[in-house]
Amino acid sequence: MTKILDIKDLVTNFYTYEGVVKALNKVSFQVEHGSTFGLVGESGCGKSVTVRSIMQIVQSPGLVESGKIFFSHSNDAYDNSIDLLKQSENFMQSIRGNEISMIFQEPNSALNPIMSIGQQIAESYIFHQKKEIIEKILKIGNEENIFPRVSVNNILKPLYKLANFNPESFFLKLLKKVPILKYWDKAILRTAIAKSVELLGLLGIPNPERIVAQFPHNLSGGMKQRVVIAIALASNPVLLIADEATSNLDVTVQAQILDLLNDLKKRDIISSILLITHDLGVVAETCDRVGVMYAGNLCEVGEVRQIFKNPKHPYTKALLGSVPKAKQTDILKSIAGNVPDLVNPPSGCRFHPRCENAMEKCKQNFPDISKVDKGHFVACYLYLN
Repeated sequence: MTKILDIKDLVTNFYTYEGVVKALNKVSFQVEHGSTFGLVGESGCGKSVTVRSIMQIVQSPGLVESGKIFFSHSNDAYDNSIDLLKQSENFMQSIRGNEISMIFQEPNSALNPIMSIGQQIAESYIFHQKKEIIEKILKIGNEENIFPRVSVNNILKPLYKLANFNPESFFLKLLKKVPILKYWDKAILRTAIAKSVELLGLLGIPNPERIVAQFPHNLSGGMKQRVVIAIALASNPVLLIADEATSNLDVTVQAQILDLLNDLKKRDIISSILLITHDLGVVAETCDRVGVMYAGNLCEVGEVRQIFKNPKHPYTKALLGSVPKAKQTDILKSIAGNVPDLVNPPSGCRFHPRCENAMEKCKQNFPDISKVDKGHFVACYLYLN
């Protein structure tokens, strides 16, 4: 299976008055086409910084120092992928939303309180699907004998080769030059609202025709999160990043959202998902593979069954040991010590001050991530020869 995302040795720092916060320390993992990859760990371990680094939206004073982020939007060979860290901001703007969409943790901050639900989904659809909009205009133009009967690709392909081509500007100029199409701004909005109704129905929201006219304050938390997902899906992305998308929802609604994401992937509406969470139950319910993070380091990567049935890294074992079981009879374990200050992180393995198996070499150098089983990798000296 080919990789849609391949991250190698990603390093991100934040330059603050207190010092340099070493948020990510050579993080490496892959997300395969058609899979759900979970990134799990405690709050502050670097999960959200990782996805913001991928999208190149790390806020000041943060800076992606080094590494490679290869992205491939097709099932082509790995050699055809591109390194996002080498691309311009204009190129990244074409990737965000169009190819990679993101669902944030708090829907209230993601939704505009003075715009209707339908307008907000339609806005995403219109902004990211300009080619489809131009195709609709050309179709009507062909029917009215305004344009020659040519396909949209024959018109757009040479235009897209131009470095300064802007589809939105082209669309607006086209409207001004063709009088019969002057009503199309409203017609496009109607089309986009219809698309909004379709997406809301797809996400299991009852009476979507009524919901599109509602405002965010009229909806429950679960409904708002579904709307945020609809906005993300409006651009038809190949990769969906969900950053703690269910953390503020009650357990029942959380289960509904997770079932929804699984269903969307089964129906190929979403190709691949990168799920950010601190909840191991969410990982078990949703993911195919999982990476465990601690203090900016990736400790262990493997299939979900491997991680839950046969964890290797001491932190992964401690993390799983601190989760309440359905038939818990003994005292619930906790992890001794505290999460380190990333301005002055421990030398070597950052978990060694809290690790029961720490050796002298653990304090000196961070261990390379090594293969312990098929598809199972661990960064720990216990498994290095």
